[in-house]
Amino acid sequence: MAPPGTAGVRDNYRGSPGAHRYVAMLATSLLLAAVAFTAQDTGSIAAARVLEDVKYLAADEREGRGFGTPGLADAGAYVAEAFRTAGLEPGGPDGSWFQEFTVSADAPGLAHAGLSGGTTRNVVAVLRGRDPALRGQVVVVGAHYDHLGRGGANALDPDSTGSVHNGADDNASGTAALLEIARRLAAREPGRSIVFVAFSGEELGVLGSSYYTQNPVPAPVDSIYAMVNLDMVGRLRDDKLLALGVESAAELRGLLDSLNATGAASNGGHRFDLRASGDGWGPSDHASFYAVHKPVIHFFTDLHEDYHRATDDWDRINAPGIVRVVDYAADLAMALANRTAPLTFVDVPRPQVSTSGRSSASLGTIPDMSGTPGGVRLSGVRAGGPAAVAGLQAGDIIIGLGDHTIANLYHMTDALNAHQPGDTVVVRVLRGDQELEFTAVLGRRGS
Repeated sequence: MAPPGTAGVRDNYRGSPGAHRYVAMLATSLLLAAVAFTAQDTGSIAAARVLEDVKYLAADEREGRGFGTPGLADAGAYVAEAFRTAGLEPGGPDGSWFQEFTVSADAPGLAHAGLSGGTTRNVVAVLRGRDPALRGQVVVVGAHYDHLGRGGANALDPDSTGSVHNGADDNASGTAALLEIARRLAAREPGRSIVFVAFSGEELGVLGSSYYTQNPVPAPVDSIYAMVNLDMVGRLRDDKLLALGVESAAELRGLLDSLNATGAASNGGHRFDLRASGDGWGPSDHASFYAVHKPVIHFFTDLHEDYHRATDDWDRINAPGIVRVVDYAADLAMALANRTAPLTFVDVPRPQVSTSGRSSASLGTIPDMSGTPGGVRLSGVRAGGPAAVAGLQAGDIIIGLGDHTIANLYHMTDALNAHQPGDTVVVRVLRGDQELEFTAVLGRRGS
């Protein structure tokens, strides 16, 4: 997932060893599954398979799947081979699995990261719809497969710059979920076509999804019915699943609630503690689709201490949790593909975040991304960070920072951008029935 506040900025590697390695891995998948069961207590073949996908994508050999690296090319080849093995058709231009695009060196995301321009690629597959009245429309299911490479500007642990940032949750987990959904649905007969896209360049400002919505394949953008995004779905805790973008269409909340209550799990319902909220904007690929007026849902299991750090490794992944998200997202994709009525798009202007005084100031908090009316609820604070030292704790709701009133994450970003590292600020929070004030000395982002 791209850092909050970057959503608006926003090689043909044939012969890569990734495809060949994928075939070899399939041949030994049963043995690997048995090992994974013991190590991760997954309890299912699907969870073991998902875990193996995450382990491959998040291995050191993939070099953190950074822009322009052979590791990213290798990961793309792996995804394409998984789509082919699932029985899908290539969805890229000229019968290819790949949609290549070039990024200029002066693109804001690359300039910020200190990277040179170059060519990268989305990976696209299609499952053809069977209903003559609906098959010309498409439901897009997507996830980004790139990450931060060896850290740098977008990492939150600058002392580890040069070390591989494997991005197991961000977003090998979402990519593995995408592949498993493709396997689940390949044998189904949806009314609308379902297009599966693994996006590149998300960490540099949703570049791949922005390119895709401007150059959609295999059907024009007007044919897109809805988009389902999977970004950071590997840390399911206490059954809490975030469904962001639910307000992008009037019918989505009811559909999600119905599926959660009665869908799958032997018709007993998925039974997530579902936190459905928000419009279609946000720092991930769904925002590119919302920008062209398409309803979106972003599934997300929330932030954690390893976000954008070198510690985001496969051994911290909840593989059975990913499978539960897969079950739910696959049900949603099929429900959207078979729904005969149109969705009622709800347009909300893009939030305007001031760029004046932009700085690297940080409070060291972990926000609960499910949204809290009237403030920013904290799911945690970073050990030793400014918030922790000041006395803030998980569950606090930030309602003010300095002279700024905080009603949402955009206000929080704006308030931090108005300060510099080392500034002393008063942070106002709600803790239960009390309104409290804490004095914090802001740190530097990533420190």
